[in-house]
Amino acid sequence: MQLLIAAMLAVMAISAYHPAMVFDWYLENLLVLALVVALTLSYYRVPLSRGSYLLIFFYLCCHEWGAHHKYADVPLGEWMKVWFHTTRNHYDRVMHFVFGLFLGYPMMEAFAHLTGIRNAWLYWLPMEASLAFGAIYEIIESIVASIISPGAGEAFVGMQNDPWDAQKDMGLGFIGALVAMAIVWLADRQRGNSYQRFKPF
Repeated sequence: MQLLIAAMLAVMAISAYHPAMVFDWYLENLLVLALVVALTLSYYRVPLSRGSYLLIFFYLCCHEWGAHHKYADVPLGEWMKVWFHTTRNHYDRVMHFVFGLFLGYPMMEAFAHLTGIRNAWLYWLPMEASLAFGAIYEIIESIVASIISPGAGEAFVGMQNDPWDAQKDMGLGFIGALVAMAIVWLADRQRGNSYQRFKPF
């Protein structure tokens, strides 16, 4: 855990080196700092597996790349314009999908520790949580945009001329979590009933 925290701080330091927009970088990392602090404080009360902490780390690394370049200008999204013949940088959409995909399993473990649930609901709760967190993020983002940059709110939230941007982002987070839970469920089925922490359907 200590090594991952040190690695995460190093990644953030690299991301903070000459970012595309300094103020946006700070805003993008407020929730990251809150998450790192929450994980540190809850380490003994709600211990997660090494795999979960690695998934969280990988997700945050992807986020830091987006924060460094500004999500609407990330190089991967620019390459995707050519691949998908679009004028929109889709890196933010990729990250919403990755949010559900990478954080679905850590959320599953957290729910298992906090609720004691060991049935099919344990597979459903991370998908519900992905939708809820996606909605909360979109609401916070819109509030911050209206306060910080009311004249450029659409650019700040990364709509890129798509009026359904928030709904699509939330949907992709749900799909990512659905894929993650499907993988976990199949792995549980493959193990039969030998998987001690969670039971398959």
